[in-house]
Amino acid sequence: MKRVYLAGPMTGLPELNFPAFRAEAERLRATGWDVVSPVEINHGLEHEGWNACMRRDVAALVTCDAIRLLDGWPKSRGARIELQLAKDLGLQWLKSDGIAVDM
Repeated sequence: MKRVYLAGPMTGLPELNFPAFRAEAERLRATGWDVVSPVEINHGLEHEGWNACMRRDVAALVTCDAIRLLDGWPKSRGARIELQLAKDLGLQWLKSDGIAVDM
């Protein structure tokens, strides 16, 4: 089973955008993807701050085959970092239709 990492905006959004992350994780799991979500990685640890969360997120990202960008990702410093790392590592980009393509 292929693993996909979810990246998107959180800071400054209602509920840290968790509902969007959860909904996309559920949708992708229903199509057969093993989903890695920052919401799940950092559950209960958000108080540790952005740097601590990003360290955990990046460690998880490097274990994935693809990245899925949620709406609004260009406004997220973390998502932009994650996208650049995914590109550098040769991960695929998972489009909204569920098709993974090379970046």
